[in-house]
Amino acid sequence: MNNKKNLMLMCPMLHQGGFERVCVATARLMQEYYNVYILIFTSKDMHYDVKGLNVIDIDVPARDGVIYKLLNMCKRIIRVRKAKKKLGINYTYSFGSSANMVNALSGVGDHVFTGLRGQIDLENQRQIKLFARKSHRILSCSMDIVHQLRDNFDYDRSKCIYNPVDAEAIRNKAMEQIHDFPFAGDDLKVIACMARDDYQKGVWHLVKAFYLALTKCPQARLLILGEGKWSGYTELVRKLGIKDKVAFVGAKTNPFPYVSAASIYVCPSNHEGFPNSVLEAMALKKPVISCDCRTGPREILLSEDEYNVLTLTKSGDSITEPLDGEYGILVPNMEETENFDAESISREERMLAEEMVSLLQDEKKAQNYSDKAYKRAGFFTPDKYKEKLHNIIEKL
Repeated sequence: MNNKKNLMLMCPMLHQGGFERVCVATARLMQEYYNVYILIFTSKDMHYDVKGLNVIDIDVPARDGVIYKLLNMCKRIIRVRKAKKKLGINYTYSFGSSANMVNALSGVGDHVFTGLRGQIDLENQRQIKLFARKSHRILSCSMDIVHQLRDNFDYDRSKCIYNPVDAEAIRNKAMEQIHDFPFAGDDLKVIACMARDDYQKGVWHLVKAFYLALTKCPQARLLILGEGKWSGYTELVRKLGIKDKVAFVGAKTNPFPYVSAASIYVCPSNHEGFPNSVLEAMALKKPVISCDCRTGPREILLSEDEYNVLTLTKSGDSITEPLDGEYGILVPNMEETENFDAESISREERMLAEEMVSLLQDEKKAQNYSDKAYKRAGFFTPDKYKEKLHNIIEKL
């Protein structure tokens, strides 16, 4: 028996997703200081490698319908309380709104940490007020969330802790050989994007912008990595006449060799928390263009001074013109309602197209952002994340 305290990390499931990835990474990093347990609501479609980790599956998967959701909530709370008591949990840190709710309502004397991962989490004011009452700390993955909690909810006990990025591990994984890359040709310039088929990811904007960019850069190709049916998109690329130049290759256990083979990376999201995929692409020296969606991209692609100036002038509003930041390019945020009309092209999509063309054609500019991206990714190290989280926990 060791003298370490017991830390539980709570996550609905370990399917593909940003906060799921952070949860698993946190478990491995914090084993140095704590006996770590990952509690999940279901092991269905588990994607991440949990070898060597203590995983507890309470087996209460999501169900449709209001009554079933309420029953699920009660079951989860009861089973989580039982697990916390049995294991003698000292600290519980939850990832995702459903896990946050269960964590906040299942306290057994443990210190409760709820994690807010993006702007959508802040839209449910009742939940935020509950988390503020029941949490010893709300951990936020961006400074913008910390500011919103302070200004809109009068909550000043939130701490910002940026997601960790193991740049060396990513580069090593990127060296794996792949045999199903969808494009061939030494002169091609591939634009990569990692995203699931979800309106929050705004991929239809990228497809339309790519269509425009092709007129000036015919050697461009578009590669989308991520799960989904993509049915609306396949019809869109057909109508635009670019079916042979766009590839939806699905989710990959190791997406990094595909991103490594690209020339630039684009994040067209209208909602993010702290976009891991952007930093992962930067670790692979990819110049990045991202929409200025609230929380995340600004804090990655801008210098501290640039971020502070922009926050003072446009704290909650997107920029209206493209901005060349210190570490990458921001473009205005775009409409979040899906629009697969091939004839409907917005001003913002045109601006995104122009920025893609500028990176694909201006080698000096692309090289500068490649170097800066690599440097920036090195700021978000796992060791820095580990020490900060440990300090936050211990200062209670």
